[in-house]
Amino acid sequence: MDKTLSLSICQMKTGNDKDENLKKAGEMIAAAAGEGAEMVVLPEVFNSPYQAELFPRYAEPFPGPSTDFLAAAACKHGLCIVGGSIIERDSQGKIYNSSFVFDERGELIGRHRKAHLFDIDIPGRISFRESDTLNAGENITIVHYKSRLFALMICYDCRFPELARAAALEGAELLVIPAAFNTTTGPAHWKLLMRCRAVDNQLFVVAASPARNPSASYQAWGHSLVVDPWGDILQEAGSGEEIIHARLDFSRLEQVRQELPLLRQRRKDLYRLDYKAPGNGIV
Repeated sequence: MDKTLSLSICQMKTGNDKDENLKKAGEMIAAAAGEGAEMVVLPEVFNSPYQAELFPRYAEPFPGPSTDFLAAAACKHGLCIVGGSIIERDSQGKIYNSSFVFDERGELIGRHRKAHLFDIDIPGRISFRESDTLNAGENITIVHYKSRLFALMICYDCRFPELARAAALEGAELLVIPAAFNTTTGPAHWKLLMRCRAVDNQLFVVAASPARNPSASYQAWGHSLVVDPWGDILQEAGSGEEIIHARLDFSRLEQVRQELPLLRQRRKDLYRLDYKAPGNGIV
């Protein structure tokens, strides 16, 4: 079993031109591959603007242009790509915020549909309703890659600790979270939440944000993070376009769980967590 995993987060700006967004993603994936990445993670809604009213316009089926691009890039560079997320339209016409994962052969090994939709109204600051256009996913998603298990969550999912705990109980060693926090929620909760999920469940957290785009209507926070099971930040981006790299050492995870065995010391006689059996999300 591999004890380490080299990964990169591509913190990229997105605009209205899907082809240009895919081109930028391709350039950043190639650069990450050149640095030895075995896994590359893209941001939430990496191929289009993060605007709920535009989601139907940019929605595409699977397979479609964006997933074909991801599969080809994974195969070309011989690495795993967690494709941030795209707006997916299923065969029934329902629209989801979905993350697709492809292995080094370009084969689909996981899909997560965002389970918790971001509906927020802070008077005078921000109002946003994903539920006006999106449907919620129905699954806890865990993916096998290189003898390791990682769980997928998308943005708002990370605010619900039950989802991360269920993944940890099922053996996940890594949470991969494409997420577009904004300049209101980002400075308040971004780093706090990612460190909490890592410490609560004693696993690695990889949080991939879009870069801030001054011309966009939705201002992403940026500051993509890699956090270890002790809550230490291994890498953090700024607000602009950037690729950050980290090597995850799973012996550190084993050490933390041995020295502070939280998962084993839970009081099942006092409380329990009931949850739907997870899967890889591939229908």
